[in-house]
Amino acid sequence: MLASLAIHDVVLIERLDLSFGPGLSVLTGETGAGKSILLDSLGLALGMRAEAGLVRVGQSQASVAAVFTPPPHHPAHALLAELGLEAEDALVLRRVVQADGRSRAFVNDHPVGVAALKRLAATLVEVQGQHDQVGLADPATHGALLDAFGGLDAPRGEAAAAFRAWRAADAALREAEEAVAAALRDEEWLRHAVEELAKLAPGEGEEETLAQERQHLQAAERRTEALAGALAELQPRDRRSANPAAALRNAARALERLPPGAVGPGQDAVLAALGAAQDALAEAEQLLERLAQDALPDPRRLEALDDRLYALRSAARKHGVPVVELPALLDTLRGRLSALDAGTDRVSALSLAARAARETYVAAATALTALRREAAAALEAALAQELPPLKLDRARVVVEVAAREEAAWGADGADRVTLLVATNPGQTPGALVKIASGGELSRLMLALKVVLARGSPVPTLVFDEVDAGIGGATAAAVGERLQRVAERLQVLVVTHSPQVAARGARHLQVAKSVAGGRAETRVTPLDAEERREEIARMLAGEVVTEAARAAAESLLRGAA
Repeated sequence: MLASLAIHDVVLIERLDLSFGPGLSVLTGETGAGKSILLDSLGLALGMRAEAGLVRVGQSQASVAAVFTPPPHHPAHALLAELGLEAEDALVLRRVVQADGRSRAFVNDHPVGVAALKRLAATLVEVQGQHDQVGLADPATHGALLDAFGGLDAPRGEAAAAFRAWRAADAALREAEEAVAAALRDEEWLRHAVEELAKLAPGEGEEETLAQERQHLQAAERRTEALAGALAELQPRDRRSANPAAALRNAARALERLPPGAVGPGQDAVLAALGAAQDALAEAEQLLERLAQDALPDPRRLEALDDRLYALRSAARKHGVPVVELPALLDTLRGRLSALDAGTDRVSALSLAARAARETYVAAATALTALRREAAAALEAALAQELPPLKLDRARVVVEVAAREEAAWGADGADRVTLLVATNPGQTPGALVKIASGGELSRLMLALKVVLARGSPVPTLVFDEVDAGIGGATAAAVGERLQRVAERLQVLVVTHSPQVAARGARHLQVAKSVAGGRAETRVTPLDAEERREEIARMLAGEVVTEAARAAAESLLRGAA
């Protein structure tokens, strides 16, 4: 419900903090006192249009904050989650309007768009005025209201579930049809690509493995070249180049030609060293030759590696993927081919499933329509009992349950529920806002709310002068019905009728005063004595007589 309303610098209101409770709250005051400003302020917090004229003269901005306490599982909580906001004990809708007409909206002090604020407010408050009716005047709400009246939540839920299942089956069918159509368009290319990739047979991680092997072979080539260079130094091909082995042999032969000891006692040692050097050199040559032979890479293997890497990378470039993704691409293309080959069977199966889902939905929607027509007849009968006491004895409300075109079928069923009214005999029933006058429309709304109160998803109703143009017994009937609605919902009513005012559980008086050349609107909660005096004023006018006070007392006792 609406717990409080804080208004700062709105038109004639400098600062006003109001608290509300459950049941029926009435607001009264003389014409021009500022009752409409209160409703405009509330409307501002609910997301209505902001205007620069709402800002109090001399101030830079106006602000309104409405505090609500929605019950658990109220739709507002789901909307808060959708907006990314956490639910708290209190839900504060706040609006700030600058002097230039620009405005900002807040929910629990978090900035939001005005559209989001308005969506939240629509779950919390419904305002019924003489000229700008919303809620019941919006045909889009009529189906849910009829379902609530008839207790049709379960069959409506079944229809919604069947509709979602049908839509899901239809979506699966369309997806399969589109996949087959796309595959058929690309069939020739697809088969060629699969054949080409299958022949290539790319392996998982193959490029990396081949690249490492190629790198190893290239390193082996460099090692072989180094060994060959070392051998070349020991075995030069150019005869003019120095040959270490020949040099050692020649040196030994030169010494051997000399008589023993000719060069001294070390001659034999030198010959022995030269012989050892020749043996070591021969052994080194053999080792180098063996190492060079072992390190020699297979040129055909290196060429094969280069060819394979080139083939893999060419295929990857052709298909616009990294080489590492070629195996997955082959699987994907094979899957598309399989889908193409099995596509007709799958489409046929999905078509049967979609047809069955549609039939299930049609059955659920047809059952819902039948139940709605029963509920519509009951609602018409209930309204027929409520209209005469509200000076609408000639009015007739028709609850139309009409079939919709299949394209307009939805989770809420296959029909369209519309509340129509005829205010005079012989008149063709039409839309509420087009047929009824302002006062008639407000009372029609009240009658509907009396009947529909038990199923209302909105916990707070605001009526603006629902008693305009009536008095006496009709006004008393309006008050009595407002009181009945307030047994289930929180109701706020702006009234000029003492019969209505007497029914309130709490009474707020709106008054305008002038001080320092400036007018200001104030709102005062009335106690029992003040309330009797205010109702007496409403009965008698400016001069309150004892008879008026007695009549006021009688109204209050009768309403208790």
